[in-house]
Amino acid sequence: MNIAYFVDEFPPFFRGGLGTYSMEMASRYTRMGHSVTVFSRNTGKDVTRDNWRGIEVHRPMLADMTDVLQIIVPDDVKRWPIGSQAFFAETLSYNILSANKLINLLVGREKRNFDLVVSHDWLAAIGGIMAKKALNKPFVFHLHSVEQGRTGDGSPTVKDIEHLGGKIANAVVTVSYAMRDQLISLGFDEKKIRVVHNGVDPDKYSPDNKLVSKDKVEKFREEIGVKDSPMILFLGRLSWVKGADTLVEAMPKIIKEVPNAKLVILGRGDQEAMLRSKISHLNMQDHIITHYKIVEENERLLYYAACDVAVFPSKYEPFGIVCVEAMSMGKPVVVGAAGVSGFREQIVPSGPERCGSHVNPYDPLDVAKFTVELLKNDNMRIELGKNARKRVLEYFSNDKAATETIGVYEEIAAAGTKENT
Repeated sequence: MNIAYFVDEFPPFFRGGLGTYSMEMASRYTRMGHSVTVFSRNTGKDVTRDNWRGIEVHRPMLADMTDVLQIIVPDDVKRWPIGSQAFFAETLSYNILSANKLINLLVGREKRNFDLVVSHDWLAAIGGIMAKKALNKPFVFHLHSVEQGRTGDGSPTVKDIEHLGGKIANAVVTVSYAMRDQLISLGFDEKKIRVVHNGVDPDKYSPDNKLVSKDKVEKFREEIGVKDSPMILFLGRLSWVKGADTLVEAMPKIIKEVPNAKLVILGRGDQEAMLRSKISHLNMQDHIITHYKIVEENERLLYYAACDVAVFPSKYEPFGIVCVEAMSMGKPVVVGAAGVSGFREQIVPSGPERCGSHVNPYDPLDVAKFTVELLKNDNMRIELGKNARKRVLEYFSNDKAATETIGVYEEIAAAGTKENT
């Protein structure tokens, strides 16, 4: 198949997990014999046409639409903060320029033929919608999360874009059954929805990876100030839905039971100032280490390898790639399991296959209780960590995710060919 692939993040540009996902999936599709042409956001310093490891990538240089934004967007966007309005304008420019490059240059001038159009989330939905209509090709819309869950009620405009993508798409691929149920509750067509869990590379995310040898991990623990202390890891975007604040509030309770425990927080986001204040207010400066940054993958592996327990008390988590990354590294995981939670499909909380715990992400006492349970029991941590990795190998590998996703693409492409004959 020849696939036109609209995704907001692609190397070298990463904002979150979507960049890693698109990189891993596109690479596997190519190795499976498919052609993937990616349309991604230009940071302002990227080449506009590139070949990344055998994948053709287009990053149109973005036109500045901020001056005209006020006359072409719905009222709710006009009320967004200036920075958010600029981001919306950039997103709109990325979609329009990418779709036009596909339609006019690659198909029109270069006479390329594509079997399928794919878009990821609202950030790339408009490009896919435009391409489907212009090229009369099947369209698959991936929803990794939705506005209603990320921000509470959220933006009506973003929700309208998501719904329009779902309406026009021939299929909607989502990341968990929890997310599937949410989409149905929001009015998406149940018959269009396909569930494909995300995955990781278990050879890379492995406790046997030479990059995380015992000596390197011990040296890394010294460098980040953990040393021989029991280490709790939170890794992710520092926003309300991810729950780092709840974990910070749990630390005084954890310290009462495990006095030398240390929490390492790795990530960026709008909670940074609030977390600094909360840590100071709780007098937890000696027990909480904050690294407000996004790190390269090899360094991220060291954080996972160094920790004893990974804790992700998310309040809304359609999937949560950090959880399977930690599981693949052989670590037990404590996860938020309220509301829409793909974590519930990853972590087995009881029985012989137990690999972690489900907690109430709004309750610091619950988070503390199950974190302490694991910190106090070395044998339990080892057993649950082995179960976690075994579960990843069976259910959450990138190869499995790529094979299942290509299966959906082939189904939709074949159906589209029949409709056009």
